[in-house]
Amino acid sequence: MERRRQVVDSVGFTNVEMDDAFWSPRIETNREVTIEYQYDQLEESGTLENFRRAAEGESGGFSGMWFQDSDAYKWLEAASYVLATEDDPDLKERVDEVVDLVAAAQDDDGYLNTYFTLVEPDGRWTNLHMMHELYCAGHLVEAAVANHRATGDDALLDVATAFVDHIETVFDDEDFDGAPGHEELELALVELYRVTDEERYLDLAEYLVDVRGTDADRFRWEVEHYDQIAGYGEGKAIEDGPAGTFLDDEGEYDGSYAQAHAPLDDQAAVEGHSVRAVYLYAGVADLAMERDGTDPLEVLDDLWQNMTERRMYVTGGIGPEAAHEGFTEDYDLRNEDAYAETCAAIGSIFWNQRMLELTGDAKYADLIERTLYNGFLAGVGLEGKEFFYENPLESSGDHHRKGWFTCACCPPNVARLFASLGGYCYGADGDSLFVHQYIGSGVSTEVGGTAVDLDVETDLPWSGDVSLDVTAPEEGSFALRLRVPSWSEGTTVEVNGESVDAAVEDGYLVLDREWADDTVELSFEQTVETVRAHPAVEADAGLVAVERGPLVYCLEATDNDRPLHQYVLPTDGTYDVDHHEDLLGGVSVLSGEARAPDRSGWEGELYRPADETEQEDATVTAVPYFAWDNREPGPMRVWLRGEQR
Repeated sequence: MERRRQVVDSVGFTNVEMDDAFWSPRIETNREVTIEYQYDQLEESGTLENFRRAAEGESGGFSGMWFQDSDAYKWLEAASYVLATEDDPDLKERVDEVVDLVAAAQDDDGYLNTYFTLVEPDGRWTNLHMMHELYCAGHLVEAAVANHRATGDDALLDVATAFVDHIETVFDDEDFDGAPGHEELELALVELYRVTDEERYLDLAEYLVDVRGTDADRFRWEVEHYDQIAGYGEGKAIEDGPAGTFLDDEGEYDGSYAQAHAPLDDQAAVEGHSVRAVYLYAGVADLAMERDGTDPLEVLDDLWQNMTERRMYVTGGIGPEAAHEGFTEDYDLRNEDAYAETCAAIGSIFWNQRMLELTGDAKYADLIERTLYNGFLAGVGLEGKEFFYENPLESSGDHHRKGWFTCACCPPNVARLFASLGGYCYGADGDSLFVHQYIGSGVSTEVGGTAVDLDVETDLPWSGDVSLDVTAPEEGSFALRLRVPSWSEGTTVEVNGESVDAAVEDGYLVLDREWADDTVELSFEQTVETVRAHPAVEADAGLVAVERGPLVYCLEATDNDRPLHQYVLPTDGTYDVDHHEDLLGGVSVLSGEARAPDRSGWEGELYRPADETEQEDATVTAVPYFAWDNREPGPMRVWLRGEQR
């Protein structure tokens, strides 16, 4: 497919005023509840105490995982995003206190990692593959850039640049090479370049990408010597510890866990740890936007095709395997023990947003939408204080959200995405204004030299009707590019009450005209769709799932009379759609006909000839997948048996 090959600049979230019946309450909960709650967890988990002890020159006493610093950095990033759009003096004071604490823990040479400062001062940079020093550095950089942009302060930015400058000196040693075992610094360095204009940060990012798959000997050594370096699991076999994730079935080193099995250009499938993978691809896409001659689009799109066509859940979740938190093989999409980490869904959104900016192709915005409403949103409870790490598509009733985790990467990741959600809605490209996501909001920007105010009203995901008011104080000509969602069964558009025909390019309906004070009305037809998985997906053989608009639905035991495994859904079934404002924060519920075994006459029998079994009519009630496990505990299923009538 021919590409536009133009970069579509995202309109920053600070230029977007959110006013959406669905998303705004969740954003407010994130600001008012989640951010405060997570700060308390940073205290209770010892994360902030690690920085205090390091700042005071103490040794030992480290709390948590060796990459625990990153939780504080992600919290700082999320809180800074809130400060970019809200005047919150109390939050600003708390952020400044944490920034001061981080700065105080930094060594004179710029190094900053409380685990090594407190526990292994002689172990710095001895194991890039396992110890997450560069991963933590990346999250520090992202937090610093966010804080600088939000507040104008340089304190955290100075800390981050000093650390990156120290990292540069480490890599300047001709005898030292390697890449992060957990990607993150790559994309962060591009963001650091964008606020400093220092080309050397792009150079380092490009090196970290290009070295992948070329330094297997170093990676192999680090894995084999992990116990000695990290003091992990003394007396245990390597395959029993974290390093075992780098070994194949024969116990040999396998760098695919960290996407280090081959140079990127030679990688044909998404492999290994899913969060690491999508962070890498996001960083590569960032580099392509900033550096002439860097053109990985074909490789990235091939990887995207592999993921979306063979290795992705219907919810947009990725990574089925718990043992290494990642991808396995094509069509391995098990349900009850699906991993589908919340961080992986968020990383997928990051990657797809950058692909959207690189290409202007709506398929990436479509996947962002699917993941936002399903794979991501399920990761946080309605009250904003409990989170899923794993997101299975089936539960026996024993999988529940938790307030925090030993490895607490997901909760602050959720917070930073909520706080910056407006940045995923709009884009500008020369003389075009793109609407990527239909979320109620107002945006003020400039298109082709024309100042434009755009207000969007919608009741998505419950209704496919969208109204857009376009105001250009000085009348100007530009194209309004409106994404046609992949789920829409039919689309109508009116401008100032008159029906218009418009071309669709790369998935966007194009309205190119003189704009002054105009109203566009869109109607995207929403229908309830019963879908099947590819025949190669063994876990879904004979099963169907139900979707409506951008939402995937599920059955919960609390809404249905029978055990969920007994229901059989007609593949051509019809459903009533009823909106309940007082249920699960306000959701549209689906009710439809189904079939189920006739349970009468089985007394004294365990088995019966198949031709003597009968089915009877039943009714099922389905709720959006994102809302499950917010009521009475019980079984849940996305995929159920399906049959043609």
